[in-house]
Amino acid sequence: MMDKETTTTVSVVYAQSEMLLKEVYLFERIDVCAGTEAMKHMKCIAFLRPIRENVELLVQELRNPRYGQYYIYFSNTVNRSDIKELAEADDQECIQEVKEFFGDYVALAPHLFSFNLTGCFQGQRWSTAAFERSVQGLVALLLSLRKAPVVRYQCNSEPARRLAEGVSQWMKREAKLFDFRKPEVPPLLLILDRRSDVVTPLLNQWTYQAMVHELLKIQNNRVNLSQVPGISRDLQDMVLSEDNDEFYSNNMYKNFGEIGSNIKDLMEEFQSKTKSHEKVESIADMKAFVEHYPQFKKIQGTVAKHVTLVGELSRLVGAHSLLEVSEVEQEIVATRDHSDLLKRVRSLIGSSKVRDIDCLRLVILYALHFDKHSNNDVSGLVHLLKNRGISETLLRMIPAALDFQERRLQPNDKFSADNVRAFTKKVIKGLKGVENIYTQHVPLVYDILEDLLRGRLRDNAYPQAYAPSDSGNILRYQDITVFIAGGVTYEESLSVYKLNVANSTVRIMLGGTCVHNFSSFLDELRAASNEYTRSGRRL
Repeated sequence: MMDKETTTTVSVVYAQSEMLLKEVYLFERIDVCAGTEAMKHMKCIAFLRPIRENVELLVQELRNPRYGQYYIYFSNTVNRSDIKELAEADDQECIQEVKEFFGDYVALAPHLFSFNLTGCFQGQRWSTAAFERSVQGLVALLLSLRKAPVVRYQCNSEPARRLAEGVSQWMKREAKLFDFRKPEVPPLLLILDRRSDVVTPLLNQWTYQAMVHELLKIQNNRVNLSQVPGISRDLQDMVLSEDNDEFYSNNMYKNFGEIGSNIKDLMEEFQSKTKSHEKVESIADMKAFVEHYPQFKKIQGTVAKHVTLVGELSRLVGAHSLLEVSEVEQEIVATRDHSDLLKRVRSLIGSSKVRDIDCLRLVILYALHFDKHSNNDVSGLVHLLKNRGISETLLRMIPAALDFQERRLQPNDKFSADNVRAFTKKVIKGLKGVENIYTQHVPLVYDILEDLLRGRLRDNAYPQAYAPSDSGNILRYQDITVFIAGGVTYEESLSVYKLNVANSTVRIMLGGTCVHNFSSFLDELRAASNEYTRSGRRL
C-alpha cells in the first residue's frame, strides 16, 4: 500500500516483476483503495509519506482493517502524536510494526535524485509547499545515506540560504538521528540556485538521455510515445532504466551520432541471432533455442524500443531543423558576433520548419545575452514571434527569463557585463579541438564542482550554514551532494557523471527539485513571475 509519491519512489527502483519475486502480489494506492474486498489472509506493507492526509487514511483503514497484519513504514520522520493516533485506531491489534524508512525522494540514477517539484519559486522566494518538501526530502536523503554533512550554500541566493538553514535546523533538532560514525573528512551538502545558470535548461540537447527528455520527456524513467505517428501499442509506454537495459546504460551519455552507429550494431547482433534461431532442425537445436529464448526476447524488445526512440528523435531533428537551431543556440552561448547571430535568429524565426518553442528559446537566449548590447533588437524579434502567431502567454516568458536572472547578484553570472569576457575566454579555452559543436556548452555546476575539488571554492561566496563538531577547515571534500533549488537538467547530470569518472576517490551526487527540459523550465519561469514580472518589464 503506497501513496502517489511513494509509488513513484518505488517504481523507479523496482520493476513490478522484481516485486513479485519478493512475494508482493498486490499493489494499491491508499487514497483510491476504499471499498475493496477484505483479504484477512494477506499481510499489508504500507510505505507512505508521513503527511496528515496519509495518517488520516491509515486511521480509517485500521478502524475497518481489510488485511490480517499491517507493517507500516514511513518515508521520513513521523510525529509521536500521529503514532499515538494510529495506535488508538488499531482496536483489532493488526499493526505489527511501525518504522521510519528514509526514502522521501526519487532516485533516478546512482548519482541523481529529484523531488518531482515544479513551480518552486513565487517571485524571489520559495513557495511554502516546495520549501517544506525540499527540506524534508534532503533530510531523508541524508539519513538514508547516513550522512551528517557540512552544509554550504550560494551566498547571493535567498532561497539557497533559507533551504540550507532549514536543513541545518532539522539536523540540530534531530541530532540523535544524525549521530553517525564520523568519517575523517565530513561529507558536504552544497545548495545552489537555478537562477545562477538560466542558460542550461534553455538549450537543445544532443546526448541520448538528455535528448530524449528534451524532445519526448522522461517522467520517472518512463517515456510516453502515444502521440508518435504510427506507433504500435506495445511501444507507446517505454521504461528507460540503466539497471535493466544494457544498451541504454552503455549509451545514455553518448552523443546522437554515436547512438546511430551503436543502434546499427545492435540490429546486426539481433539479426544474426534471428538467423541462428531459424535453424531448429534437431532436439539439440530445440534445447538451445529454449535456453536462449529469454535472452533473445530481451534483445528483441531492446532493439524495438531503441530503434523506435532513435527513429522518432531523428524524425524530429529533420522535421524541425534542430541542427541549425542548436548551432545558433551554442554560438549565442559562446558569445559570437552579434550582427551575424541576429540575422540567423531572424532567419530561423521566419522558417516554417522551426517549431514555435525553438523560436522562443532562441529569442530568450538572445535577450539574456544581448540585453545590454547597444544594438540589441529584442523588440524586433518579439514582433517576428507575434507575426508567427505565438501566444502572449509564451511571449511573457522572455521578460520572465530576464527577470528570473536579474533577481540575483552578479557572481557566477554567465551573461553579466562584468563577467562575460572572462567566461568567454574560459569557454573557448575548453573548446579547443572540440569535435561536436552541439555539445560544447558547459553547465556552471561543472565549473563550481571543479573549483570545489581543487580546494578553490571561496568561503565568502559559499558560506557554511552548518558544520559537525570538530570538522575543522576542509580543503578537499570526498563525498559531495549538490542540490539545485529550482531544478536540475540531464546535461548537469552528465557533468557530474564525468567528474565522478575522472575523480575515482570522490563521490558526487546531484539533486534538484525536479529534472527540467525546456517546457518544464517555462513552467518554472511562469510560476516565479506569476505571469507578470515584478520589475514590470515589457518588450
